[in-house]
Amino acid sequence: MGRIIGIDYGTKRVGLAVTDPLRIIASPLETVSVHQLEAWIDKYMEAEEVDEFVIGYPVKVNNKPSESVKVIDPFIRKLRKRFPEKPVHLADERFTSRIASRAMIEGGLKRKKRQDKTIVDKVSAALILESWLEKEKNTKR
Repeated sequence: MGRIIGIDYGTKRVGLAVTDPLRIIASPLETVSVHQLEAWIDKYMEAEEVDEFVIGYPVKVNNKPSESVKVIDPFIRKLRKRFPEKPVHLADERFTSRIASRAMIEGGLKRKKRQDKTIVDKVSAALILESWLEKEKNTKR
């Protein structure tokens, strides 16, 4: 069974997370610039078996897509075209940055580290992936 990559796609940076091979735990991995993302995915997939992608999809409180989808949708199309055999799942990413910040506070991270957006982005990606895994697990029951 291959890993699942979680992606928190932003306009400048992309937070990345990954599951363990058994798909039990989602862990923050890295934050890269949007321009480095394709090369990062290629390099990671050379080293690890990846079966699926989960991308945080921004929706408003009224469940309509937010303005950010204009940036994310082209990436999703490109990813699906590049890896047609690998499912690309969309996961609600509402409030993940806020939840990530709260989790870092509760985890005892110093203020300077919490203000580092690269840390927030990869923790957000892990939360998106964890949430999707939990939803999938509950669906299969």
